[in-house]
Amino acid sequence: MAKGRGKPGKSLKVALQSQQSRFIAKERAAHAAEVAQAKEDRARGKKRKLDHQNPTPAKPKAGKDGEKGKSKAVEEIPKRPTIPFLPTDTILLVGEGNFSFARALVSCQSPLSSSSTPSSPSSSNASHDQHLSLVLLAQLPPNNVTATAYDTEEECYAKYPEASDVVKDLRSKGVEVVFGVDAAKLEVLAKRKGKGKGKELRKWDKVVWNFPHAGKGITDQDRNILSNQLLILGFLRSAAKVLKEGPVPDITSSTGKKRKRRDDDEDEDSDEEDLTHLPSAGSRGTVLITLRNVPPYTLWDVPKLAKNPPPPKQGSTPPNPKYTLLRSFAFYRGLWKGYEHRMTKGERVHGAGRTGEGGEDRTWEFCLKDTDEK
Repeated sequence: MAKGRGKPGKSLKVALQSQQSRFIAKERAAHAAEVAQAKEDRARGKKRKLDHQNPTPAKPKAGKDGEKGKSKAVEEIPKRPTIPFLPTDTILLVGEGNFSFARALVSCQSPLSSSSTPSSPSSSNASHDQHLSLVLLAQLPPNNVTATAYDTEEECYAKYPEASDVVKDLRSKGVEVVFGVDAAKLEVLAKRKGKGKGKELRKWDKVVWNFPHAGKGITDQDRNILSNQLLILGFLRSAAKVLKEGPVPDITSSTGKKRKRRDDDEDEDSDEEDLTHLPSAGSRGTVLITLRNVPPYTLWDVPKLAKNPPPPKQGSTPPNPKYTLLRSFAFYRGLWKGYEHRMTKGERVHGAGRTGEGGEDRTWEFCLKDTDEK
C-alpha cells in the first residue's frame, strides 16, 4: 500500500484531532446503541429457545444443504450492484497489494458463472441480473488499466508470493503494472508514463484505492487515525492532478432521476437497486475510495476530508482541493472473482484483512468541485 510522506503542520493536526474527538463521541454513542440492541436480541433469543419444544436441529450435512447455504450467501449481493466503471474508462488502481483486484477487473465475469445451478427461480434471476451488471466490463481493454503498488517488485513478491503469477498474467494481457508508486505523488507516475517526455501529465477517468492504510502499526488510536487521515489527504491532493477534465458527472437512476450532489458533511448513500446508470463518457474523472464502514475506519471521516479538508500550515503543504461527493455504495468483494484483500504490515500481511468485521465495505466516489462553487 502507498504511504504518505512529510510531517504535517500543527494547525492541520489540531484541525484533524478536533474532528476526531467529535466523531469518536459519535461512534461511542452508536456503539452503546448497538450493545443495547444486542442485549435485547439475546434476550429475545433465549425466550424463543425456552418456548421451543423440539430439540436443536443437527448441523446441515454436506450436499444439497451445503449448496443451499452457499446459494443463500451469494444472494446477499443485490440484483443490480453498483458497478462504477465503463468499458471506455482509463483506470488507475493505487495500492494494489497482491494485484488480485486488477486481475478481477480485467477478467470480469459473474461470480456465479462457475458455481452450481441456483436452487430457486429467484436466485436464478439474481444471478442473471448480477451477470448483466458486469457483462459490459468484459469489453474493457486491459491496456486501459494501470495497476500500481507502493512496494518495489521484490518487496511485493516477498509479502505476497501469489502476486508474481498474478502480475505475469496481467502483463501478458496488456495491463500496465508499475511498482514503487506513492499514492501521495501520483504526478510522478503521470510524468514518467505521459506523452511528450513529461510535457503533459497523463490523466485517468477513474483513480481507485481499495482499502487504503498507512501500515505503520501505530497502536494509539488517535495517532493511527491522524496518520491515515494525512495519507488520505495526500492521496486526494495528488489524485486531483491526474484526473481527466470535463463536465461534472451526472449520476442518474434507472427511473431517469438525477441524484443531488452532496457538498455538506452528510453521506450520499446509493440504492443498489436504483443506481444502474453511470456517468457518460467524457465526464470529469472521479476518485473512488473503499473502506470498511465501521470503526476505526469511519473515524477517518473520508467524505469530510474530501469535501472540507482542513487548512494546512502556511508555507508548507499546499492546500487540498475540494471534492464533491457523487455517491457512496456497498462494495461486494464476492462480485470480483478471485479478489483477495490483503493487509500491509508484519505478520498480518498474509492474513485476509479481518479488522473491522461486522460491517459492510463501502465505496465513496468523488469528483473535483468547480473552483467557482462556494
